[in-house]
Amino acid sequence: MSNLVVHFEIHASEPQRLIDFYSALFGWTFMQFGSVEYWAIDTGDGAINAQAEPGHGINGGLVQRRGPRPETGAPINGADVVIGVDGVVDEVFAKGLALGATVAVPLMDMERVGRLGYLADPDGNVFGLISPTLSDGTSAMG
Repeated sequence: MSNLVVHFEIHASEPQRLIDFYSALFGWTFMQFGSVEYWAIDTGDGAINAQAEPGHGINGGLVQRRGPRPETGAPINGADVVIGVDGVVDEVFAKGLALGATVAVPLMDMERVGRLGYLADPDGNVFGLISPTLSDGTSAMG
């Protein structure tokens, strides 16, 4: 299991706001560790778990932000995550917008990759959405 990404973290100025956002958008569940301002994120079946059983995805954490939130349009400072979406990514993208996200990079078709776009969550964190299905309904893999 060496050299695999096994965990991600989202920084939040208002943790409950992002817990509500990601729960509504993806169905993720959050569990706070006692009184510590850190919440474990369970992204669902198929993710690697606490027992290090292999999966096809990863779980993460949400942590209280230490400092100001990113300004709109600012370059990413760190890394972002890209979430694989079953079905039509356009629908999840639109749902994210309805829940308070903003467009960071519009959806686009990428041959041999998929349909991909990036949103900024209500706290300014940028994340991507990708599906292997292109806008015309065909597979990116041909």
